[in-house]
Amino acid sequence: MMKKGKPTIAERMDRAGTETAFLVFAMAKEIEKTGAKVIHFEMGEPDFDTPEHIKEAARKALASGYTHYTAAPGLLELRQAIAEYVSKDFDVDIDPEKEVIVMPGAKPGLFTGILATVNPGDEVIMPNPAFPIYESVVNLVRAKPVPIPLREENDFRLSPADVAKKVTKKTKLLILNSPHNPCGSTLMRDEVEELAEIAKRHNLWVMSDEIYSKIIYHGRHHSMLSVPGMKERTILVHGFSKTYAMTGWRLGYAVGNAQVIANMTKLQVNIASCAAAFSQMAGIEALRGPQDSVGEMVREYQKRRDAIVHELNSIKGFSCKTPTGAFYAFPNIKDTGMKSKELMEFLLTKAHVACVHGTAFGRYGEGYLRFSYATSIENIREGMERVKAAVEEL
Repeated sequence: MMKKGKPTIAERMDRAGTETAFLVFAMAKEIEKTGAKVIHFEMGEPDFDTPEHIKEAARKALASGYTHYTAAPGLLELRQAIAEYVSKDFDVDIDPEKEVIVMPGAKPGLFTGILATVNPGDEVIMPNPAFPIYESVVNLVRAKPVPIPLREENDFRLSPADVAKKVTKKTKLLILNSPHNPCGSTLMRDEVEELAEIAKRHNLWVMSDEIYSKIIYHGRHHSMLSVPGMKERTILVHGFSKTYAMTGWRLGYAVGNAQVIANMTKLQVNIASCAAAFSQMAGIEALRGPQDSVGEMVREYQKRRDAIVHELNSIKGFSCKTPTGAFYAFPNIKDTGMKSKELMEFLLTKAHVACVHGTAFGRYGEGYLRFSYATSIENIREGMERVKAAVEEL
């Protein structure tokens, strides 16, 4: 007997979220089709080009036949380069054969890392506001997201005391992100160590998203992997997109517990087989080649940060903390009297300025907007002038 009607979509898709920056970008592109100029602050993408020596390595790789499959966890030479890089930066010994996996971007590391460690019904503690993919994947696997609010009065840093209060018998995983998207905050060494003690005491896995670790303006980055005894329970997620302006190369990696990495590799075989071979060769050059471009980019980001924070603080109803890492400003807009999404839409349609509302990163993002300053000083000045003029009409 034939069933009537159309086949249905899997119900799990109702639990999957999205990344709103891409939706705002699409809205902005529709406006640009009318001939209007939109100033883009919505995408977390460096506006710099990939350094020439990295592109040259990819060209040579293509000419040499790196156009085929690699081993699922990645080329051993790249895994060795990653192990050297992480070992030097974070003062921890890494086995390139068992404790490193190369992936087509950092997001697959988040996705497979959660799938490999979290069961339905488990609880996952995470910052809020935060990169929305964390909560999306946790919901997808039928686990329970447990949000910890990031408070402006604490400079948007995750409080170990707040985390400790939320741990239950069902808690399985703690997700960290420093430097932080969308707030631009960075965890202090003592905070990382306190969070590590909580994880040890309650036998938790830790997923530490450190994709912005090289984009830091004051002091130094503190990694969970640097804490003695934490490599065995940590999944470090990292990549090339932000540090080397390689977003389109789709190249990331995860480092940590060998059993978890093995299971992430099994999932990669099911999902993507491997990262592109020529991109992996470019990754080797990125890590082992000249690092001058990284410092140059960070110095330019700092100039842009200072410019955008100054301008945001001059706008009626806005106040903005100075971020210490990444390339995002997260101004408080509560005094405008508008909700975050309402103001985002108003600025896009009225001023043709694209940013992202705070609630795109979780409910505790209400009252804030995210502006990516991975754009030129000229765009920052023009964009802020437009915002100021639009807000003054409210």
